[in-house]
Amino acid sequence: MKRREFLRGAAAGVIGSLGMTLAACGGAPATTSPDAPTDGEPEAQAPAQGSSLPAVEWRMGTSWPISLDTIYGGATVLAERVSELTNGMFKITTYPAGELFGGLEVLQNVQQGTVESGHSAMYYYTGMSPAWGIATSLPFGLTATQMNAWFYHGGGNELLDELAAEFSTIIFPAGNTGTQMGGWFRQEINTVADLQGLKVRIPGLGGQVIARLGAVVQVVPGGEIFQALSTGAVDAAEWVGPYDDQKLGLQDAAEYYYSPGWWEPGPALHAFAGLDAWNALPVEYQRVFKVASWESNLNMISKYEALNGTALQELLAGGTQLRVFSDEIMAEAQTQAFELYEETAAEDSTFRAIFEPWKDFRANVFGWNSGNEATFTNFVYNNRNW
Repeated sequence: MKRREFLRGAAAGVIGSLGMTLAACGGAPATTSPDAPTDGEPEAQAPAQGSSLPAVEWRMGTSWPISLDTIYGGATVLAERVSELTNGMFKITTYPAGELFGGLEVLQNVQQGTVESGHSAMYYYTGMSPAWGIATSLPFGLTATQMNAWFYHGGGNELLDELAAEFSTIIFPAGNTGTQMGGWFRQEINTVADLQGLKVRIPGLGGQVIARLGAVVQVVPGGEIFQALSTGAVDAAEWVGPYDDQKLGLQDAAEYYYSPGWWEPGPALHAFAGLDAWNALPVEYQRVFKVASWESNLNMISKYEALNGTALQELLAGGTQLRVFSDEIMAEAQTQAFELYEETAAEDSTFRAIFEPWKDFRANVFGWNSGNEATFTNFVYNNRNW
């Protein structure tokens, strides 16, 4: 089933067709849980015996600590919605990073069939293919809104389907954190020279860019960042933004909080399943999984946007020193980023096949947004009258 066909049908078609199937078998309609977005559905009841849809149980490994309710929620919202829309017949149990395997090993375990599904940031797997970096976020790339436009209407999902198939998986956007912060530094950074030899926790192609600026890159899972930063194992570390960073206690490990996270202007997270497990699902359950992923995608970015402002004010009130990367650092990083992309495209045909149409889409959407949305936001953010 093509993704655009799915989007045109959207949730209404899935709920309607599945509801008729369950009703024909004596099943009751489903509802949302208290933790998931509600829309006034009736209370769920146990499915009737003799349903034509089989009971299916999956496990979903994730890259996230359970304490981070918003990003781990990308998995739990999806799992809850799947259960609700199938009247409990299709259940997915989610696991935080480290419970079944490491947080940076989700794709490998789904590919091998250790678990049926996963929720992760695909740029953790650029060592397996640099093209995975495009799936999450390229430095100086697309915002969350622009990423969704590329996924759903710019050919991005179709391109990533081809990449995922090489790893015996199928993937779906299932979250976005919005533009991230530039991370926590134990010392002020004003020039490119200040980055020389600095040990920085940063994954993906953003890590490769900052390495080209002279930093020493290290990648550790989210749950281990505080210890690495507080002990000096790293001199700086980025995670997500104020809400999640505060929960990890990073404000107690470093004083200076930099903006913006130029390496992740709109990082997407994905839910994915092994092809064997996916192909064994009834088509109704496949449709439900797609709808739940779509809901998870919208829910996560909305929640971060609602929570980050208050969290930032709390951090500043607690003594965090907010800083902005200098124009020198930003300009050199952008230059190095696009040199890296061109070099990688020349060496890797899979990366090139996704990057070239991504680059064309970026030019088009930037042309539109820079002439409209950017002029609005530049004015109102610099001319507040409240």
